[in-house]
Amino acid sequence: MTASPKSPDAATQANAMWGGRFAAGPDAIMQAINASIGFDQRLYAQDIQGSRAHAAMLAAQGILTNKDAEAIGEGLLTVLSEIETGAFPFRVELEDIHMNVEARLKEIIGEPAGRLHTARSRNDQVAVDFRLWVRDQCDAAITGIEALIAAFLAQAEAGADWVMPGFTHLQTAQPVTWGHHMLAYVEMLGRDRSRFVDARDRMNECPLGAAALAGTGFPIDREMTARALGFDRPTANSLDSVSDRDFALEFLSASSICALHLSRFAEELVIWSSAQFRFVRLSDKWTTGSSIMPQKKNPDAAELLRSKIGRILGATVALFTVMKGLPLTYSKDMQEDKEQVFDAADTLMLGLAAMTGMVQDMTANRDSLAAAAASGFSTATDLADWLVRELDLPFREAHHITGALVAEAEAQGCDLPDLTLEQMQAVHAGIRANVFEVLGVENSIRSRTSYGGTAPDNVRAQVARWKTALSTPEKP
Repeated sequence: MTASPKSPDAATQANAMWGGRFAAGPDAIMQAINASIGFDQRLYAQDIQGSRAHAAMLAAQGILTNKDAEAIGEGLLTVLSEIETGAFPFRVELEDIHMNVEARLKEIIGEPAGRLHTARSRNDQVAVDFRLWVRDQCDAAITGIEALIAAFLAQAEAGADWVMPGFTHLQTAQPVTWGHHMLAYVEMLGRDRSRFVDARDRMNECPLGAAALAGTGFPIDREMTARALGFDRPTANSLDSVSDRDFALEFLSASSICALHLSRFAEELVIWSSAQFRFVRLSDKWTTGSSIMPQKKNPDAAELLRSKIGRILGATVALFTVMKGLPLTYSKDMQEDKEQVFDAADTLMLGLAAMTGMVQDMTANRDSLAAAAASGFSTATDLADWLVRELDLPFREAHHITGALVAEAEAQGCDLPDLTLEQMQAVHAGIRANVFEVLGVENSIRSRTSYGGTAPDNVRAQVARWKTALSTPEKP
């Protein structure tokens, strides 16, 4: 006798996880738009970790027998091994990683597998899986940032007293040190590091036990599962627990800012490695040639890194757009959270690793840096400051006199230190011979001793501070 469309066998065949509520399977297009196993299988380790903690808690509370809990725990380890060795049969019709793991667990251990889902829902299950995964990515980002900071610190220490031009509007402004410029990126990355640390602290609450949205009537112990999964505490509101994706948004926001910093230095590498600047030489590991121009050595890695901010910022905007109009609690829209975060995390980690390699391998051209530092009237501000200190002039008057001296130097086709004392005194009679002591770029950088300034001793002190900060668990 042919089974009725509403018989248990037909319903089970149509969708083994939904049971008798649905008499027919989904349309192929519905299945394609609904299934997430193609990407959320990346959560397998976190899913199994959460399920094992849940099963252990159910047994401790007397909701599961110890025998069933042990079978579930061992079976989940078998599933984990199958996935890690590539032997696991992922099935699109089972939609997601949760259903795939549970179905395979049932094939391995039988009836006890059906008890695993007691007192939980896919809503709190995916919330804890995703939170665990993002927390791991925060840890990875922190490690990657610290490696890049160390690379910048090595450059800063080596060039603590190397002079180079500091720029505003990409025009020569004042002399600075190479080490000081490197430390500017250390400060940026330090803030990036702190953002990931802060985001991790904030997300470290466990949503498992919120069930579908209202909690559960079973006598579960949420503190136990939170501790088992390394969380500080369980989340306090079941509605918020299953609908919150702030942790993912914070991760993406921190990633976007970090990627922006990588992009800014990548832009400088592109400029600095050009024939017009020759400030740095990138190693062959991070450059490519031209198919037609044999002389070319293109900074392709830096250019690609410069563009990666687009992917990460795009993911950030995409998830904000998904979440902005959702009523409480869970909506299927939220399935669109993972691919954005997965791609952003992959892109950020690749960018951090590539930039670390480039910074470690790049060689600064000290002679070109020094020559550029001395050009463009870069010590004009030092001259103005001298006029204020030595002649007690108001700064605005000193600024005006210095501007006139720059114009005179331009007319003579020379730089400020090349003007004679007589030429300077023709602009202001009070100028004395010791003015030349402040016009050299070396004198200029040594004089910038205010906290945060470019003086070589300042640079060395900041390098030492950061080395200490990286060697301790505290934030810098």
